[in-house]
Order: sequence, then C-alpha cells, then structure tokens
Amino acid sequence: MEKAKIDRINELAHKSKGEGLNEAEREEQKKLRMEFLAEIRADLKASLESIEFVEDSAERNDVFIS
Repeated sequence: MEKAKIDRINELAHKSKGEGLNEAEREEQKKLRMEFLAEIRADLKASLESIEFVEDSAERNDVFIS
C-alpha cells in the first residue's frame, strides 16, 4: 500500500479519537481499512502458498522405526 494511503489512515484514526469524523471521512476510513486488510491477506496467502515442505526419507524412517 502506498505510504500516502497509510498516512491518511493514521490521520483519520487520530482525528476520530480527537474531534471525530464526518460521514464522508468515516466512509473514506472504512474504504482505506478494507483495502489495507485485503493487501495484508493477499500477502499472507502468497507467503503461505510459497511454503514448501521438505522431508528427508531417512528422518521419516527413524520416526516410524522407534
């Protein structure tokens, strides 16, 4: 996500805690948060899908023999 959008999320969060947000700002905050979470989920999914399990056959036999 672009730094400008993250900065805007933070700006709206601070304003929300202080003076509050108007309806347009609440909608903007909601949209930006959803976009941010979608990117986080996509990154996590890509990371999980790239995991490759490698198992040595000798280690596998040791587990079953004992």
